[in-house]
Amino acid sequence: MLNIEKYGAVDIGSNAIRLLIVTVIEQRDKDPIFKKTSLVRVPIRLGTEVFLHNKISESSANRMIDAMKAFTLLMKTHNVKRYKACATSAMREAANGHDVAKNIEQKTGLTVNIIDGKDEAEIIASTDLKTLIEKDKTFLYVDVGGGSTELTVFSNGENLISKSFKLGTVRLLKGLVNDTVWDEMEQWIKTETNKFKDISMIGSGGNINTIFKKSGRKIGKPLSYFYLSNYYQMMNSLSYEERITQLDMNPDRADVVIPATKIYLSAMKWSRAKNVYVPKIGLSDGIVKSLYNEKLAAE
Repeated sequence: MLNIEKYGAVDIGSNAIRLLIVTVIEQRDKDPIFKKTSLVRVPIRLGTEVFLHNKISESSANRMIDAMKAFTLLMKTHNVKRYKACATSAMREAANGHDVAKNIEQKTGLTVNIIDGKDEAEIIASTDLKTLIEKDKTFLYVDVGGGSTELTVFSNGENLISKSFKLGTVRLLKGLVNDTVWDEMEQWIKTETNKFKDISMIGSGGNINTIFKKSGRKIGKPLSYFYLSNYYQMMNSLSYEERITQLDMNPDRADVVIPATKIYLSAMKWSRAKNVYVPKIGLSDGIVKSLYNEKLAAE
């Protein structure tokens, strides 16, 4: 007998807001199956105004409320049993972030949890990576968002350490990241990975997912540093408009993909990783996994 339930995860990021609906299929004496059923993405790009003006505008707040109303209805029609909404860099740094979250709850009934960088890194690291995290290998997990980059080192099948840096694609586009942040991340990566002889990287986030999809590689096959570097140079040689028309990228992807790729390449260089695996997971997947673990703990 199978036990089937749907879970919902709302990720309020600095670049976009996402609703992920996952069908969790429980089998007796077997690991549960997490099947992605629906993904809706709205590119509100909160980070643009928050990182510049420290505030979410009334216009963006109203768009968020509309999006949350739509997400709530979608979860209702999907018969979602458990759900959670988490907000990251933009919401936690906005002076009116908590007021906006409170207003969203009043208007939609959806509670928004504003999480810090450490919690974000831990939620992302809780995703099911066992198909990649081999017990005899070491990985640097890099999740690049609009406002921050979350790093986690895995070795011997265990999560050793996580760290969040205020180094995100929207910040970089607006020239809001100084060299000190780059230096801090470089030092952290070198310190935490140099003790290992051989290391690979795992990349997550919409930008690396886009590049991986366009590479034509099968799931489970990595992108090499050489491939990613060449693709970065090719994208850089094109204008924003050409990346939209020639590479068939969404307008809200064609600009942030450049700084995102720079972050991935830098992390690979500093960790000496020759390959990056792209399992297409992120904060939303981590939220679903945490909800499922909470259910098991309650039972």
